[in-house]
Amino acid sequence: MLQTMLDLDDIKPDGPRPLSRREYDELVNLGVFENEKIELLRGMLVTMSPQGSPHARMIVWLTRRLIKALDDSWEVRPGLPYAASDDSEPEPDLLVTVADPTRPDHPSTALLLIEVSNSSLRKDRKIKLPIYAEAGVPEYWIIDVSAAGEVSVAVYTEPTKDGYAKLVTLRDGDVLRPLHVPIEIAVSDLPR
Repeated sequence: MLQTMLDLDDIKPDGPRPLSRREYDELVNLGVFENEKIELLRGMLVTMSPQGSPHARMIVWLTRRLIKALDDSWEVRPGLPYAASDDSEPEPDLLVTVADPTRPDHPSTALLLIEVSNSSLRKDRKIKLPIYAEAGVPEYWIIDVSAAGEVSVAVYTEPTKDGYAKLVTLRDGDVLRPLHVPIEIAVSDLPR
């Protein structure tokens, strides 16, 4: 009979062990997360919210609009990984960057990131926003589709190490004019 039992307090971890983006990518390539919708944020695996109809409609519409308006010197990436930092690889709803056919991995630069939010609004503001600002993304949009029939777009610019210095919220009657992407979109044209 064992005289000494393990004391769980003696062996409990000091805290969670974060993953690096490199480790995460290796696990993804091995198929470890094959049937899971997750992304790497601040070294932690975070589940992604399911996409309802308003969310999906908006992404399809924006993807078509951006691809039609931009030539082949641009890359429009819907729902694909963005190599934001050594410990974060979010999957924004849309990423626009300069095309680079020689890039072997996920892009580490973006000119415009877009998140379409319904149930993910808190995560998009509290977790992803500082990650994108720290990565130097010059413009980040959060399109809020949480209210039936209404759309508002929070446009964040002027990234700093502490977030974005400027926020403008646009609604019907306003026009989205990205700083570094040659396109204009009337908010009233966005699908409901």
